[in-house]
Amino acid sequence: MVSKEFFEALADLEAEKGIRSEIFIDALRNALISAYKKQYDGGAGDVDIRINPEKNSIKYYTVRTAVEEVTDKEKEISLAEAQLLKKSYKAGDLVYEEFVPKDFGRIAAQTAKQVILQKLHEIERDNTLSEFSDKKDELMSCVVRKVDAKNVYVELGKGQIEGIMLPQDQVPGEKYEVNDRLKVYVKNIKSSGRGAQVLVSRASAGLVKRLFENEVPEIKAGTVVVKAISREAGQRTKMAIYSEDAQVDAVGACVGNKGSRVNAVVAELGGEKVDIILWSENPLEFIAKALSPAKVISVTQVGEKSAIAVVPDDKLSLAIGRDGQNARLAARLTGWKIDVKSESVAAKMEELQASAEEEPETEEEAVPAAEAEE
Repeated sequence: MVSKEFFEALADLEAEKGIRSEIFIDALRNALISAYKKQYDGGAGDVDIRINPEKNSIKYYTVRTAVEEVTDKEKEISLAEAQLLKKSYKAGDLVYEEFVPKDFGRIAAQTAKQVILQKLHEIERDNTLSEFSDKKDELMSCVVRKVDAKNVYVELGKGQIEGIMLPQDQVPGEKYEVNDRLKVYVKNIKSSGRGAQVLVSRASAGLVKRLFENEVPEIKAGTVVVKAISREAGQRTKMAIYSEDAQVDAVGACVGNKGSRVNAVVAELGGEKVDIILWSENPLEFIAKALSPAKVISVTQVGEKSAIAVVPDDKLSLAIGRDGQNARLAARLTGWKIDVKSESVAAKMEELQASAEEEPETEEEAVPAAEAEE
């Protein structure tokens, strides 16, 4: 096992993986100690292995403690015997004796190789994690490598790191096939038993934001700011944007010439509808805009972060949306509870309220007055 070619192979591997020599040699040393102990079922006492790549050598040593009286021959050596090896030994010193291991052949070498590869895998994982440390919340391209009953496994980056798209991060209705190329949002990066692992998403609102950043230079430059996004993946997204520069048409910048920019995002989202809303610091005005595409007649605050929005009778279903989706997304976008009423219903509510305010005194209130007249 010990040869010039062996160490040359290690040097080539080190250069290929970009691993510092000290780390690799330490991993090899630990691997060989582990393999030796496994070969002898842990009954060989303590051993130490010294590796010198410059001399292409690996030397093995037993390690015992010098004691006055020996009780365990595998772990202890008498002080008298130790001093025959080296006069300066004192009780308690560790005594190293070189030996040539017997039958430490193919099986032990394979075990050592496995441990080395495992350590290399760990180092590669750590390097990849370091490489991806700044990729969280970013948009990345990937290739689908495996699809099982629940999860989609993708390959990311030059290090071919594995990304996992969990069921909740998949878009309902989207089909994922092996070798498909996708754009995904990086939700989190963590270390797992299988190596470095990245949790990615196609359903996150962050994906929409990053896609618009790629398509709209004004967003990337900070001239146009994305204030809030609410999304029901695969169906509809509402995005509130704003610009402090009065000369900038924030909505127009996001829509693009003839809708080119927003259409590029919609295409990447598989046809998902995207409403671009102009944000307002006036919450009632913002609510009215958030209920787009429906026209809103008025918005009235009725409690803390609670409002009633009145829309034309023929726009009620549009304002509420299928299964309440439009109103629900508007509520998430604004952070307000929104009660949508048709104009006719709102008018009747006002009439009833006015009528209630004009009603005469109740019977209980009238009786004392009558008694007073008597």
